Amino acid sequence: MTVLFAVAALLGGGITAGVLFAVALSVLPALFAMDTGTYVYTHRLLGRNWDPTMPVIVLGSALLDGTLAVRTGGSARPLFAAATVLLVGVSAVSHLCNVPINRRVKAITDPSALPADWQDPRPVWRRWHLLRTALAVLALAVTAAAVTAV
Repeated sequence: MTVLFAVAALLGGGITAGVLFAVALSVLPALFAMDTGTYVYTHRLLGRNWDPTMPVIVLGSALLDGTLAVRTGGSARPLFAAATVLLVGVSAVSHLCNVPINRRVKAITDPSALPADWQDPRPVWRRWHLLRTALAVLALAVTAAAVTAV
């Protein structure tokens, strides 16, 4: 069972890191290149399928790493525990920082008529996204190290 959990933890951590890395590498530059109205329209489209899926993958991976931290010993235990904390960090940054920005952007019903007080959220969203990407990549590396230590 430990091997199955370890493979699943690596898979979930890899998907998480890969998706966030791809967004940072390709999607963000594209969003920054768009005029504001096009950005709002595109941002609303992008989150449709990721919003319900990514939290399950991130938190499921954290649960797997946490379970492995309890089930293993030696040098693997603190590594799995650290990976758990890192993935919980990814989730916290997402839910507390990126998701509220997403909700504000999605609340705009007409991208061609932005409110007078609207401020472009792209720079702030990017900073939070880069933080959670770094946490996810580090979590994957730590999980891989833990798996090799089992």
